[in-house]
Amino acid sequence: MPETLDAIFRPQTIAVIGASKKPETLGYKVFHNLASFGFEGAIYPVNPKAEFILGHRCYHSVLDIPGPVDQAIIIVAKEWVAEVIDQCGRKGVKGVIVISAGFREIGGEGVRREEELLAKVREYGMRMVGPNCMGVFNTDPDVRMEGTFAPTQPHPGNIGFISQSGALGAVVLELANHLKLGLSLFTSMGNKADISGNDLLEYYQRDPNTDVILMYLESLGNPRRFLNIARKVTRDKPIIVVKAGKTTAGALAATSHTGAMADLDVAIDAMFHQCGVIRVSTIEEMFTLAMAFANQPLPSGRRVAVLSNAGGPGILATDALISHTLELAEFAPETTEKLRKMLPEEASVRNPVDMISTADEEDYQAALEILLADEHVDAVLVIFVTPILVKSFDVANKLAQVIHEHPHKTVVTCLMGHEGILSGVEELEKHKIPVYRFPESAVQALAAMRRYQDVRQRDYGKIRTFPVDKPAVREIIERARSEQRTLLYDDEVRRILISYGFPLAQARAVKTVDEAVEVAREIDGPVVVKLLSKTITHKSDVGGVQVDLRSEAEVRSAVSTIIYNVQKRFPGEKIEGFLVQEMVKGGKETVLGMNQDPKSGPVLMFGLGGIYVEVLRDVSFRIAPLTDHDAREMIESLKSFPLLQGVRGEAPADIEFIIENLQRLSQLAIDFDEIGEMDINPFIVGARREDCKIVDARMVIRDS
Repeated sequence: MPETLDAIFRPQTIAVIGASKKPETLGYKVFHNLASFGFEGAIYPVNPKAEFILGHRCYHSVLDIPGPVDQAIIIVAKEWVAEVIDQCGRKGVKGVIVISAGFREIGGEGVRREEELLAKVREYGMRMVGPNCMGVFNTDPDVRMEGTFAPTQPHPGNIGFISQSGALGAVVLELANHLKLGLSLFTSMGNKADISGNDLLEYYQRDPNTDVILMYLESLGNPRRFLNIARKVTRDKPIIVVKAGKTTAGALAATSHTGAMADLDVAIDAMFHQCGVIRVSTIEEMFTLAMAFANQPLPSGRRVAVLSNAGGPGILATDALISHTLELAEFAPETTEKLRKMLPEEASVRNPVDMISTADEEDYQAALEILLADEHVDAVLVIFVTPILVKSFDVANKLAQVIHEHPHKTVVTCLMGHEGILSGVEELEKHKIPVYRFPESAVQALAAMRRYQDVRQRDYGKIRTFPVDKPAVREIIERARSEQRTLLYDDEVRRILISYGFPLAQARAVKTVDEAVEVAREIDGPVVVKLLSKTITHKSDVGGVQVDLRSEAEVRSAVSTIIYNVQKRFPGEKIEGFLVQEMVKGGKETVLGMNQDPKSGPVLMFGLGGIYVEVLRDVSFRIAPLTDHDAREMIESLKSFPLLQGVRGEAPADIEFIIENLQRLSQLAIDFDEIGEMDINPFIVGARREDCKIVDARMVIRDS
């Protein structure tokens, strides 16, 4: 439960085990930070070789401290950590922060040491941050706990930060101070042996001083739990994440840094999208967004006004707005009239507003007042390019006055130039107004805020459960495993799909050409004949598929052609038989797919299908379980979605039936994690439910 972390973030007494008098040691820096930041409770240095540290009496052991101890920060040699944890347990300490390194991140013996550590923590019912971490802090005036060895003390604020890298955490703290961004909570997770990012998200959500959550992650320990928790948190507070390990090299770096395993990036992207998390690529981009989220209200719509003293930056801002699916606001007539009266004739009073280079601080103040009063404007981007005769400080000061008088409208600023803007930047930062060097960065922040507003308002949908025949599927999978097979036979795949209610094209397996002719006659219409083989997966690649067969002669010829093609490519290959299937005409070829990610679980895919699926790559991904909203988004996010809607008089495909089948696939993947890979391709979809049929599918099960 989140409240169990109060011993970590709201302790009344702290013991620093391994505190030191030597300024160059971590033990000194941590104790010094606690003391100098003004911790509201009692702090006890523990060091058997010292009598006093920074004026505080030293204790030989945590057991010697009189009275209760809520939290212990441990900075001793790795070999002694387990013994110290045992002493803390006997003392009744509720929370420990293990800064000491030398555990799972180094492999080998370190893994065993960490397992021993975790066992003791759980034996005593404690909670632990780390090991191999930088510590935590809470800037709440009622707590004032700075339990890290960071060289920079934090400014109090409303941003909570969670980092899986201690070194990067220190850099982030320095950058936040430079940008005048205040932090509420900070946690360096280290190896995440006990307290994970998921635990911290729940706690940060409940913290009244935290409005925005930033995260640097190298791995997700329990992605499904993250999905469920983040969906709840993002209804209330934005989560902005930098997730490392996107490339192979990055993944290896993450593994070597904290013993973390890199996740399949497509699965992580899908998960973040589903739960409303904002993913960024860099720390710089994270703070670009954080400046706006922490200091401005969310825009109520997409309509943005651009106010500038130069034409070029206004055009750049316009291009950026359009590319980020924002809109240039169309001013009310009275707004345009007021701007025309106050600005010189050469100025442009249409959006973007160009006041020309003679505009001074009074012009900025008056124009911004007019724009913020317009009901057709949801947000304003103010751009100032430093001219010779106007000081950026004066402009910034006037802007701050106006912005504070309109607390419900979103305003971001951009001060461009090298000389003369520093005082203006400092003035805006002092008043907690987002200020950027370039218009594109400001627009990026606005766009992210608008997307997050959509996240808060969207309906996550419902997970639908269908009546299915699970025992039949279990029997097929167990038989394949008993025969040590991973690739399921075609008839097995068909039976599994039928057991889960998927619509299959009419078909029957046969052994001989005469049987093929008989089945074709029963189907009463054009047919397809396909090779049945235990070893050949992609049958069309070897000439194992013959289509649009309309007569007995064509069926016989098709069988002969398939045999010839296979024997030519694979002499001696045993042909198990043939599948005679109705020829499904019309509709659009789509693909439904699934792959089991070792961390995230089933990753579902939807896109345009057929033989070109890997070439066109017009596909979308989501994590199971799939809601109807998730499924609809998968479909509508395709570039080719207009084809499914119907073009040039074509009837639209049955989108609701596609959604149903995606949810059936989700249910199958959740019910049987033994299924490692699945391709339903093509799934031909038409205007009516009865026109939608699966033509081919393949399924691979994982080794037991």
